Amino acid sequence: MATPDYLARNAAAWDGYAPGYVEAGRRGWGGEASWGIWGIPESELGLLDGVAGRDVVELGCGTAYVSSWVARRGGRPVGIDLSPAQLATARRLQREFGLTFPLVRAAAEHVPLRDATFDVVISEYGAAIWSEPVRWIAEAARLLRPGGELVFLGNAALLMLCVPDEDGVPAEARLRRPYFGMHRFEWPEDPSVEFHLPHGEWIRLLRANGFVVEDLLELRPGPDAVTTYGFVDLDWARSWPSEEVWRARRVG
Repeated sequence: MATPDYLARNAAAWDGYAPGYVEAGRRGWGGEASWGIWGIPESELGLLDGVAGRDVVELGCGTAYVSSWVARRGGRPVGIDLSPAQLATARRLQREFGLTFPLVRAAAEHVPLRDATFDVVISEYGAAIWSEPVRWIAEAARLLRPGGELVFLGNAALLMLCVPDEDGVPAEARLRRPYFGMHRFEWPEDPSVEFHLPHGEWIRLLRANGFVVEDLLELRPGPDAVTTYGFVDLDWARSWPSEEVWRARRVG
């Protein structure tokens, strides 16, 4: 089977981005767990509830700060990423913080680990937006034990309809592209390839792979939240969801 073009593009893109994410990764490793571009506290979302004593795989781990949160809560994480430079940063931060767990270079679509090995699959951005959904959701299902949980966070569908093509220009209160048919996104000033689906397609894809959807959290940042990303501002994100979390359980 031919290697999909987006895998090489995204690996190269993230090797290039990696130096700019070292400090953000260090803050993630050293701080309290907080989620997404607005840093919504774990105490509000509870995405790590119950990870203690469980086997957890992070798909598209980048600098592996999410896996570090899992490890500190008594979980057994494994980080998966396609970018050698991002994994090099993750290993450096493991040494700095004295916390080690396995890191594996692989695409989220093709993880070199056995079936039914994990209790939780988690992705904050990572696989959630930079992997082909049909492929990585099937792989998540393969990796999970019966009853295992899938948790992933990415850009909200509504944001993807409103965000402009121009880098650093925030979303406006108007639709820029169709909802039906949304799937693969390529940006004029960005070499990476993203994937975003309408809600109905996510539900059908998850069900087709043996998942039951347990929750969809449409995230609203606090009134004083800040972000370093220019594609959305606080006023917009306080009015409409800019990020969302899907939670599903493997029943088949």
